[in-house]
Amino acid sequence: MFGRRVVITGVGCVTPLGIGVESTWEALLAGKSGAGPITQFDASDHRCRIACEVDGWEPAEVGLDPREAKRMDRFTQFALVASDEAMRMSGLDVGDGDRVGAVIGSGIGGMIVYEDQHTVLMHKGARRVSPFFIPMMIGDMAAGLVSIRHGLRGPNYCTVSACASGGHAVADSATLIATGQADAMVCGGTEATITPMAVSGFANMKAMSTRNDEPELASRPFDAGRDGFVIGEGCGIMVLESYEGAKARGAEILAEVAGFGLTGDAHHMTAPHPEGEGAVRAMRAALEMAEMAPEKIDYINAHGTSTPLNDRGEVLAVKSVFGDHAYDLRMGSTKSMTGHLLGAAAGIETVFSVLAISRGVIPPTINRSDPDPDCDLDHVTDGAVEGPVGAVLSNSFGFGGHNVSLILRACE
Repeated sequence: MFGRRVVITGVGCVTPLGIGVESTWEALLAGKSGAGPITQFDASDHRCRIACEVDGWEPAEVGLDPREAKRMDRFTQFALVASDEAMRMSGLDVGDGDRVGAVIGSGIGGMIVYEDQHTVLMHKGARRVSPFFIPMMIGDMAAGLVSIRHGLRGPNYCTVSACASGGHAVADSATLIATGQADAMVCGGTEATITPMAVSGFANMKAMSTRNDEPELASRPFDAGRDGFVIGEGCGIMVLESYEGAKARGAEILAEVAGFGLTGDAHHMTAPHPEGEGAVRAMRAALEMAEMAPEKIDYINAHGTSTPLNDRGEVLAVKSVFGDHAYDLRMGSTKSMTGHLLGAAAGIETVFSVLAISRGVIPPTINRSDPDPDCDLDHVTDGAVEGPVGAVLSNSFGFGGHNVSLILRACE
C-alpha cells in the first residue's frame, strides 16, 4: 500500500442472513441460504419470484427513530444501522470530525421510494409527490446521513459503479487515508432493490435465476446447473483508519488493507469479458500494490454470482493470475447464501473477508451439487474451513465493465 498503512478496526452489517455481524456470520458458516419467496410485493406474475430479503426489518427495533426512518429509503436505513455497529466495534473517537469521513456506495439508490412516488404521481397527481422524494431517492444520502449521525466532517460521497460500488468505496477510502487526506473513514456499500421494476428488469434480461420452486437452491455458483443470480439486499460497512492512529489508541486491528486494483473491461454493457481480461489486470494490480506474491493469497472471496458467464470467466482469470497456486488456494462465493446484493455486494463481502482473517475461518459455498468442469478449483463446498487465513483477495465486478480487486491481510 502506498503512503500510510491502512487498517480495519470495525465492521457492521445487515444481510439476508441476519441483522448484525454475529447472527450473519453464524448463519454463513452454517451454510444457511437467505433465499425465499419475495414478500415485499406481489410477485405472482413475475418470471422471478424469489429473493434474499432482510427478514423482520423494523426500524424501531434496530435503533432508528421511526419518524426519521419514514423519511429514509430502506437502503439508507440499512447503512445507518450497519455503521452504528461498525463504529461501536471500532470504538473510534471522531473528535471534531474534520479528519473522519464516509464513502458509501450504492448501485441504484432509493429504488423503493422512486417506484412508490411514481405511483403517487400517476394516480394522485404531481402535487401529491412527497417533498422528501429527492433526498430519500438519491444514492449519496446513505453517506450523507451516516456522516450527520456520527459527526463525520471529512470526505463524504457515494461511489456508483453497479456491483463494484462498495469495492470502489473501500479503495477510495483507503486512498484518502494513505495519502493523508483523512485519518479514518466509514465505508462500504448498501442496497435495497427488491422492487417490481428491478426484479422485472433483471429477469427480462435473463440475468436472474427462475428456480422459483426451490429458492434456497437457486444461488449455485460454479455449478453446471446455475441459471442466474438471486437478488439480495443489505449493507456492509467498515471503519478504516491509519495504522499509526489505531495503534496509538490501542484499538483491536482486524485486518490491513494491503492493496487494490481498479480496471475497466471496455468490452460490453453487461457481459464480462469471456476470459476475464479486466479481472486479470485488477488482481495483478492489487498484488503489485500489496507487494505480494500470488502464493501469499489463501482465500479468494469470488464475485461468484451464479451466472454462467461470470463464474467461468472469473475462474479463468484466477488461473491466469495465480497459475498452479490457483489449485492450492480456496475460492468460494458467499453469494450462494446471501444472494447478490448489487452495490452492497463488495461491502458485505469485504466484511466477510475481514472476519475470515480475524477469526480464522473460510465460509463455504453451498448448492454446488453438479460441478461445472470449467470451474474446477477448491470452491469450499464441504463446509467452512478453519485455520489461519493470512491474506484474502475479494473480487467485485459490475455492469459497465467495472472491476475491483481488494487484498486484505493479517496485520503484522
